[in-house]
Amino acid sequence: MTRTLALTLGASLLLLGACASEPAGPPPVAERPTSPRPDPAPAADQCGAAQAQRLVGRNRSEIPVPVNPGLQRVACTTCPVTMDFHPRRLNFFYDADTGIIKEVRCG
Repeated sequence: MTRTLALTLGASLLLLGACASEPAGPPPVAERPTSPRPDPAPAADQCGAAQAQRLVGRNRSEIPVPVNPGLQRVACTTCPVTMDFHPRRLNFFYDADTGIIKEVRCG
């Protein structure tokens, strides 16, 4: 019986030892990059905003009528617009008081 008790006690100690955690040491140091990450490349001009920049400063009546109205949006700078982003949609934003085009961009 003492042998059985000794084996049971030894097995219990082994199980308890397996559950013990390692002593706490200093937290691991995160690796720091040696150089800053480059900014992601700018999105390609998929909507033709670069060509339409010539209209900035002109009256909104000079905005060409779109062939596909779903890919062009005209709104005043203070008008509410949806925040969905379509890289092929050309946006014209004009001043509501003067009608002057302030910004042309994709989205």
